[in-house]
Amino acid sequence: MAFEGLSGRLQDAFSGLRKKGKITESDVKDAMREVRLALLEADVNYKVVREFVKTVREKAIGEEVLDNVDGGQMVVKIVNDELTDLMGGDRQDIITNDQGITVYMMTGLQGAGKTTTAGKLANYLRKHKNMKPMMVAGDVYRPAAIDQLETIGKELNIPVFSMGDQVSPVEIAEQGIQAAKDQNRNVVIIDTAGRLHVDQALMDELANIKSAVDPEEIFLVVDAMTGQDAVNVADAFNDQLDISSVILTKLDGDTRGGAALSISKITNKPIKFTGTGEKLDALDPFYPDRMANRILGMGDILTLVEKAQQDMDEKRARELADKMADQTYDFNDFIEQMDQMRNMGPMEDIIKMIPGMNQLPGLDDFQVDDKDLDRMKAIVQSMTMEERRNPDMLSQNRRRRIAAGSGRPLADVHKLIKQFKQSRELMGKMSKGKMPKGLDKLMGGSGGKKGGMLKRMASKIPGMGGGQMPDMSQLEEMAGQQGSQKPKRKKKKKVRRKR
Repeated sequence: MAFEGLSGRLQDAFSGLRKKGKITESDVKDAMREVRLALLEADVNYKVVREFVKTVREKAIGEEVLDNVDGGQMVVKIVNDELTDLMGGDRQDIITNDQGITVYMMTGLQGAGKTTTAGKLANYLRKHKNMKPMMVAGDVYRPAAIDQLETIGKELNIPVFSMGDQVSPVEIAEQGIQAAKDQNRNVVIIDTAGRLHVDQALMDELANIKSAVDPEEIFLVVDAMTGQDAVNVADAFNDQLDISSVILTKLDGDTRGGAALSISKITNKPIKFTGTGEKLDALDPFYPDRMANRILGMGDILTLVEKAQQDMDEKRARELADKMADQTYDFNDFIEQMDQMRNMGPMEDIIKMIPGMNQLPGLDDFQVDDKDLDRMKAIVQSMTMEERRNPDMLSQNRRRRIAAGSGRPLADVHKLIKQFKQSRELMGKMSKGKMPKGLDKLMGGSGGKKGGMLKRMASKIPGMGGGQMPDMSQLEEMAGQQGSQKPKRKKKKKVRRKR
């Protein structure tokens, strides 16, 4: 995932400052040296790094910081604020035309993901903005571009306008807007051609399309994996087209994040969306403040709440909680809940969005393999509906049949059923406020003067003081706290003094 290396380096650089409290100018200089190296290693533009480090150092060595008993925390807040500004400051929404058809141009180099991103954007606008989009196939040079866009349109059930590859892209764009008017569509997304590199012929064609259709937004689609070169591309497109904003693709890949931290500063244009997967719903609005929080290990509870509200039915969640309490939770519920969690994204990324969780030892090594989940699902789907509803009836013969039907070893079937029953019993007891024998010591019941290990770890995490994972209402409360950083940090300081 993007920023993992940078996040780890920055958290290491500030861990000493957080513990120290009152700091010296030498402490700040040492931390800034590490920050500088971390940013350069993440492929952030060196001019951006130089200005960033200079600004933070000047603010961090002021009397207000050095004389403060919590100076270390203040330095972290300064870095957080500067990272937010570096990535564009406040979140900026897309521009729309309330009086007529909204026109968007997708631009960028070949291979950046323009065509797929056009489909993702159309899907996003339909789901989240209640708009009626039409896509226009304006890339007449790449043989598969028109076919690819039409395939995406069929999958999304969104119309695609095309005139083949023998017509001028300018005429295609103009005719596409007229077709949208005729079909009562209020958004047109024009997929334009790209090149392997920036050249004048490409820029002239794009400038002609811009002049003909006067788009509300010119999105520059940039592959985040290209690092600093992405910044150079953005700078060139911006000089000739005056782009309105940036969409970063492949931010979930093996990328160091330098493009995201440099591109807005260099072009003075906001990043409005990020692509984080191959699926056509994998387009997320970009929030600079939330990304800064995640980079510094402060979590991203606001995004977590939004994902939970979007992907989980709250009424159904309550029903499942009741079934857990009554120990009537079955394999059908298990599959449903597993699918809902997978829709929210990789489990390790979801956990890191909870503030403080990144500090738990061993979390970096925690991974959930999708293939393992698929194998578990295959076992459950090889059961009859009656067996799923009543796991207690799974005899040895039934288990052998399930193993054969799922193509999994019998041992895997035994293991899944055993773990399911144990989990169901555990969730039932915990829902009623009871702690299973042995776990009470771990969680801090009667065992140990300072309480159990998990409880002590959980007590360091906002919203988990009781050693339990937060529910939806607690998540929403935590989100409200994260929206106001200063009160939240004051509260943390008080807790630390008590310890």
